[in-house]
Amino acid sequence: MTGSILFQAIVFLAGAIVCVPLAKRFGLSSVLGYLLAGILIGPYVLGFVGEEGESIMHFAEFGVVMMLFLIGLEIEPQNFWKMRKTILGMGGAQVFGTMLLSFFAFSLFGFEWEVSLAASMAISLSSTAISLQTLKEKGLMGTTYGASSFSILLFQDIIVIFMLGVLPLLQKGESASTSDGHSSAENINLLENLPLGLHALAIVLSVALVVVAGRYLIVPMLRRIAATGVRELLVASALFIVFGIAFLMELVGLSPALGAFLGGVVLATSEFKHELESTLEPFKGLLLGLFFMAVGASINFVVIGENPVMISGLVIGVIVLKAIVLFFVASLFKLKIDQKLLLAVGLAQIGEFAFVLLSFAYELNIFDQMQLDIMLVVTALSMTLTPLLGIANERLILPRVGTKESEQKPMDNIEKVHKVILVGFGHFGSTIGRFLRANGVEATILDQDSNRVDLLRKMGFEVYYGDASRIDLLESAGIAEADFLISAIDNPETTLHLVKKLQKKYPNVKLMVRAKNRYDAYELINWGVENIYRESLDTSVKLASDVLLQMGFGKRMVQNQAQKFIQFDEESLRRLAVKMKNEEEYIFRAREEIAQQEKCLEEDRKAEKVLD
Repeated sequence: MTGSILFQAIVFLAGAIVCVPLAKRFGLSSVLGYLLAGILIGPYVLGFVGEEGESIMHFAEFGVVMMLFLIGLEIEPQNFWKMRKTILGMGGAQVFGTMLLSFFAFSLFGFEWEVSLAASMAISLSSTAISLQTLKEKGLMGTTYGASSFSILLFQDIIVIFMLGVLPLLQKGESASTSDGHSSAENINLLENLPLGLHALAIVLSVALVVVAGRYLIVPMLRRIAATGVRELLVASALFIVFGIAFLMELVGLSPALGAFLGGVVLATSEFKHELESTLEPFKGLLLGLFFMAVGASINFVVIGENPVMISGLVIGVIVLKAIVLFFVASLFKLKIDQKLLLAVGLAQIGEFAFVLLSFAYELNIFDQMQLDIMLVVTALSMTLTPLLGIANERLILPRVGTKESEQKPMDNIEKVHKVILVGFGHFGSTIGRFLRANGVEATILDQDSNRVDLLRKMGFEVYYGDASRIDLLESAGIAEADFLISAIDNPETTLHLVKKLQKKYPNVKLMVRAKNRYDAYELINWGVENIYRESLDTSVKLASDVLLQMGFGKRMVQNQAQKFIQFDEESLRRLAVKMKNEEEYIFRAREEIAQQEKCLEEDRKAEKVLD
């Protein structure tokens, strides 16, 4: 019965439902909840998952593939090109620095050079899944730390291709798969027997095929499918795109996750960008959760019991060594101390691609069975410890060594209470702050990007570093005495998290909240926020107004129409917010609202012409 697919599905879902909310309740990340669930249902605790855990791991790795596809969708190709120096610089320094130190460490303990090199390759890789999921949850993707982490992880995903190509050169004798009488058909590489030059050319052509197909095949296909109006076909198409690109990359020996990322970048400028994001997001979250649970279930407690000292030493040694290299790399690129610590702790684990490298090294007889088992356990344990180390870093170390208030300012100025607190001082927030200050209104400004904080202080702004979703920080900023809190945060999830906390503890503070789009605004309205400001509404209407003026429409009429359009749209927004839970009813009411809005504006325009 326990081998039933249905039973396994129930076990995994039940583990997630129980452990993840429990982790969140204690202020821990969802990643830790998934890992704990995997340990509990695994073969060494409750025993619900046994040998089939390995096949589940292969399936769950699609979560990593989808995550990188969605990240690719968020990156404009020109921005990706701008990041090339950071990707090659930080990523290259981290990978080769870690490999060099690991190689010498293993050689020092008497391991053969082939074993040392293969192990150092695996150790140099960090977990894309854990790191990026944590960045997303905490809303740190837009920070210097987030950009640096992403650059390093992307370089690792690229370099793993070359590592897989180097491993066969280290092979000692007949491969394990051949000697056992089994062929490794799991990973098919159509190019492995080609000469090096043709192999490289075929890889370049495969990448070019993804780029060309994205522009001239996939987008036209999506347009045809969207024209049918059948939503499930669009879901199937999105999955087809991701799995198809991943499979193509596997066929030519490339990382499927890297291929999916490239496909996302290619489609980032298409009109289906947001539709693909919303369609694949639930699949990504579910498969990532399954991946983390599979990692937890793969921890072999028998091996730990037989070699506790060696494994403990290896886990601590790996984390410390990687943290030192990451801290040094961050120093080379002039990151602030808190960003260095976040980077050093956040990427100090061994990553999911190490499972592939280690297993391949075993097939090539580079590792023996004991070495493989120990390295797999060390990899899984390092991934499991990462969320705990992150919590310790945030709560115990960063508050003492993070970006401090400006030393040029007297200490008593820090405690000055303003009636306005402004959270988030990027492009959107800084415009608000400058306008308020120009009109004699001072605000207490908070931002969680320490590099931006330092820059803004040099420009004369009184900005404080910190995570504004923490109530203790807001209280030190004078939230109890404030009349207004302006949230100009870029991340909708962080914004909603902040709103919920404030409405519970400080309901008298008037909230003025930025929303990235209409759907974020709906959610804020349903949580009782009155003052919502969509970042694109006024600018869009202003642009359309300028077009009408350029076409010869009267200035007074255009201004009146613009004001009425905004007013009607705001009223419509609140009426539609309550219908969001029912998609069919929402679409029906939205069509009615649009028709009514156009009718009213047309009548007003005709009336204006009569008056003119």
